[in-house]
Amino acid sequence: MTSLSRRQALAAAAAIPFAAALAPRAVQARVDFQGSGFAPYHRFVLGDFEVTTLLAGTRAGDKPQETFGLNATPEEFAALSAANFIPADMSQGFFTPTLVNTGTELVLFDTGLAAEGTLAALTAAGITPDQVDIVVITHMHGDHVGGLMGADGTTPTFANARYFTGSVEHNYWSTAGNEGFDKNVKPLTDKFTFLDDGGSPAQGITAMAAFGHSPGHMVYQVASSNERLMITADTANHYVWSLQKPDWEVRFDMDKPAAATVRKQVFGMIAADRIPFIGYHMPYPAIGYIEAMGDGFRYVPASYQLMLNG
Repeated sequence: MTSLSRRQALAAAAAIPFAAALAPRAVQARVDFQGSGFAPYHRFVLGDFEVTTLLAGTRAGDKPQETFGLNATPEEFAALSAANFIPADMSQGFFTPTLVNTGTELVLFDTGLAAEGTLAALTAAGITPDQVDIVVITHMHGDHVGGLMGADGTTPTFANARYFTGSVEHNYWSTAGNEGFDKNVKPLTDKFTFLDDGGSPAQGITAMAAFGHSPGHMVYQVASSNERLMITADTANHYVWSLQKPDWEVRFDMDKPAAATVRKQVFGMIAADRIPFIGYHMPYPAIGYIEAMGDGFRYVPASYQLMLNG
């Protein structure tokens, strides 16, 4: 039998605590996983204005080519998706109303799918619905007008607001027999002011006709102290499939050729002027820039550029 020297015994004893420290142990989480998420508002300064994007909702969806790229082949759709590191069989949708504080008026662009989501984002941003002076509806699809009325379906969410929308848009939906319009917009018709191309709902904000996604779809330029941005609403519904391929058809575009033409016009202007834009369905916080790229555009998410203005 081999015996240990005193020095060997002491060395072995000293190694025991170290070995114990390295031994596998059951891991117990100190805090339960909460799931992915981020703050539902994002605020920045534009000239003398303050702009806040509001995350009124987000949801995953499958079979995205049933919505985007209807006239693309599955192979083209899969290749573009892979080139941009996104799956071809899943997508994530975002619904992003925008709040512009001009210093004299608080202007809300669009109201989300329902009042609850928009109000939750407003609350997080430190705003109460009674403080909203003006509500601008870019177009009448349900995910833009759904928050006009409260949960009871009869009480306006923004009780003190004045309302603005495009005249062409309102004229179309007022005779279309659409349930969402009839429920959320029609009761407020007497409170609406109707705009045409070049009209203004508030200081520094100008409407621009961008028909196609809907019959009277409008975008808005916001300008203050030589700073500008565009609120593009649903001119493009996806940052890859609608911008890199503006001729790819989108299921929700009511006049698909007109929508494609408008996409190229609006984003061509944004790219040429090198100004930021907010897109209602862009990845939250929905703010970015546009670079012309071949026959389409590359979306460049905003990083810290707009933080420097504050």
